Amino acid sequence: MRQCNLCYRRNKIHDACGVVGIFSKNQNYVAQDMFHTLLSLQHRGQESAGICTFAGKTLKNTRGMGLVTEFFTKHKLQGIFGNRAIGHVRYSTAGESTLENAQPLLFDSPHMKFAIALNGTLTNFLQLRKQLTTEGHIFVGSGDTEILAHILASKILETNDYLEGIKESMKVLDGSYSVTLLNDKGELFGFKDPIGFKPLCYGESADGKHIIASESVAVDALRGHLIKNFEPGGIIKIDADGNLSDEMGPKANRHGFCVFEFVYFARPDSRFDGICVYDVREQLGRNLARHEPEAIDESNAVVVPIPDSGRTAGSGYSIESGIPLREGLMKNRYVHRTFIMPSQAIRDWAVYLKLNPVKTQIAGKEVILVDDSIVRGTTCRQIVKLVRDAGAKKVHLRISCPPLISPCYMGIDFPNKAALIAAKLSVQEICQYMGADTLNFQNLEGLVQATQMPRSELCLACLTGDYPLKTPPDFELLTQKLDISK
Repeated sequence: MRQCNLCYRRNKIHDACGVVGIFSKNQNYVAQDMFHTLLSLQHRGQESAGICTFAGKTLKNTRGMGLVTEFFTKHKLQGIFGNRAIGHVRYSTAGESTLENAQPLLFDSPHMKFAIALNGTLTNFLQLRKQLTTEGHIFVGSGDTEILAHILASKILETNDYLEGIKESMKVLDGSYSVTLLNDKGELFGFKDPIGFKPLCYGESADGKHIIASESVAVDALRGHLIKNFEPGGIIKIDADGNLSDEMGPKANRHGFCVFEFVYFARPDSRFDGICVYDVREQLGRNLARHEPEAIDESNAVVVPIPDSGRTAGSGYSIESGIPLREGLMKNRYVHRTFIMPSQAIRDWAVYLKLNPVKTQIAGKEVILVDDSIVRGTTCRQIVKLVRDAGAKKVHLRISCPPLISPCYMGIDFPNKAALIAAKLSVQEICQYMGADTLNFQNLEGLVQATQMPRSELCLACLTGDYPLKTPPDFELLTQKLDISK
């Protein structure tokens, strides 16, 4: 999988995963509903997909590699029965992209049986794995979800209660985790780490189904009503009879919602605590235009967003500046799963297969090229060249997020600082490398203002180097284990 997604798999940011839980008292076939919700979260992970259902006292786990529509065929869905389920779409950040690490993960022992689906990364999973191994635990895969399952099992066994076991597990876990859990009692749980890195929400459908999901769009997919977003440390339990209890786990000294959910990860139509992601991204574009440092010939300028991630910010820039927005780059949505590219030289051509310029909208213009972020810079550099070759008079590169200067260890796939161009070069040097005439990044104040959240509630570690974790992890060891840029 790592060599078949053209250049975007290596040069764009990706999140860890998407999770869903659905509980129905009556309908004995929620697999179709789960299929629809996983489709709505496909942007959060494209490597594998899975559904685990409860039917009677049996947990049936079905998972496979590829997109939701590739693995879950109509025939396969027809054979998945049960009135409650959890589901997962995966993008690997801890553990290889293999079937063994695909989720949901089913834990089966003489004492208990449950399935879990995780979005996030446990920053202390290596230390926990070492500790558990010395205690006699045996692991099949290389991911942190298996570590989470063993910790949960140990604490549930100690407390003889799932809810208390989850609370006790939170005391030893560190990092980011939003989780759905389904046990062989027919109970469904959703819980979120005390720092609150990753999103998780709860809603209800018109026919009474309980829905727990990474984003509100999954609730929308079932024409449901969003009830709430999980607070940091929040736990929801839905017992076998469908009764809901809303609990809180241990509290953290600080919170840190991942700011990249607003910048890039989440779907624009998702909502977090009443804040629409689209509105945030549009405001990011407006803020860029308000702090435009260059003298641009507005009478001969166009705003061209890099699809798809730059579209909303590009719209905001255009609205604020009055410079017209043009779809100057057309995206081929079917290329990325067609070609296997075994060498860097071939991957370098990927952008030309993925994007094609509309020359009539670019030629002779001052092009304001808008994107969400710059990671390694190689793809963006190729796009600048593509626009210039299409006849642009000037190329002004505008980025709606501040420079990425620090690795992420909480579920984003840039754990290697050496891969971050802004960690090595100044803005002027990056501009020269890109081949752009000018380059301007969003400032930190503009980013925080656009999110409508207090800075103290956001994780800005990749922009500041300040990691809101309970304990400082072994960054060098994590970099080696999580690095996918090799």
